[in-house]
Amino acid sequence: MQPVKSNQQIFSAFSWQEIDTVLLDLDGTLLDKYFDDFFWEEFVPETFAKKNHIEMGTAKKKLLSTYKKVENTLEWTDLDYWSEELSLNIPMLKREISHLIALRPQAIEFLEYLREIKKPAYLVTNAHPKTLKLKLGKIDIEKYFTEIFCAKEVGTAKEQPEFWSMLKELLPFNRNRTLFVDDTEKVLQSARSYGLGHLIHIAQPSSRTPPAFSNNFTSILNFQELMTL
Repeated sequence: MQPVKSNQQIFSAFSWQEIDTVLLDLDGTLLDKYFDDFFWEEFVPETFAKKNHIEMGTAKKKLLSTYKKVENTLEWTDLDYWSEELSLNIPMLKREISHLIALRPQAIEFLEYLREIKKPAYLVTNAHPKTLKLKLGKIDIEKYFTEIFCAKEVGTAKEQPEFWSMLKELLPFNRNRTLFVDDTEKVLQSARSYGLGHLIHIAQPSSRTPPAFSNNFTSILNFQELMTL
């Protein structure tokens, strides 16, 4: 069942004095998710359709069904898996449209703000290492992170409850004094089940879609809302 979304924002304030560690998602949180949505929903189906001499609509239907089978798993973001599964060079295709990789509004300002208030930031992403290398090569944000953790390196996707206990073995953190920001409610629910104390949902991960506020988590449109606490 998909999380219920509303057009009404809810917000539960916290104090930065309560936070020791900041965990940040990449796609849809710091980066505009339009790149990923366009890639998987339009560019890959178009390429797949041409290669297999089928209609675009047929390709989309087939691929969306194929994607669904590995949703919320490491395979979903594994470029090597999809290259083999679809007989396409997925890393090369990503590079072809890498000009679409872009920051979300105020992402750099927020990362600078975390530096100013001396809150260590860690990137925690499901992105495949090859995707991460491409994106960090286009967008200069790596310098803001104390460390970067890919789900593939941790051992499971963020949607899985065991991700957080596995991450804690790599990064000791106080779950009650940790802030985690992500655009995916299933991931946030997983973090909540583990006991992370402060969870923030991004209401507009893609610049091409309207905001959708969560009914289950504190939801923000932009980082300015966190910088004014």
